Amino acid sequence: MGDMPDFVISEIDHINDDVVADIETILPQLSSARVDRDRLDLLVSSNELTLFAAWVDGHIVGLVTLVALPQLTGVRGHIEDVVVDASFRGQGIARALLVAAIERARQLGARTLDLTSRPSRESAHRLYESLGFEKRTTDVMRLKP
Repeated sequence: MGDMPDFVISEIDHINDDVVADIETILPQLSSARVDRDRLDLLVSSNELTLFAAWVDGHIVGLVTLVALPQLTGVRGHIEDVVVDASFRGQGIARALLVAAIERARQLGARTLDLTSRPSRESAHRLYESLGFEKRTTDVMRLKP
């Protein structure tokens, strides 16, 4: 990696003030959604969700969420919240996070693993396709209850 700092990928299994602060720093680079400690505590205690982080020097610089839900047709996985801090992009962090999530989905017996991405995110699409994701012809429908 040259002069770039090394990163480590691990599952977040507990929340502390530093984790909250790091997530609050990078999440706005993905979404306007807000996160708080109570929600993070709930997420990391969920059996259906795994939150993977990329760490550099003790700080989170990237995130990927794997949601794996048992359904009538088998376990179905979904990748959410793919984000790497802008100052750490281009180092393979997103790929490593996704590989960790894909491996966990395999371990859980997921029949499928889906993700959604805005069409404008061309480099992200190249990454996803290089990992074996294929575009589907589908109508995504949303209701805000």
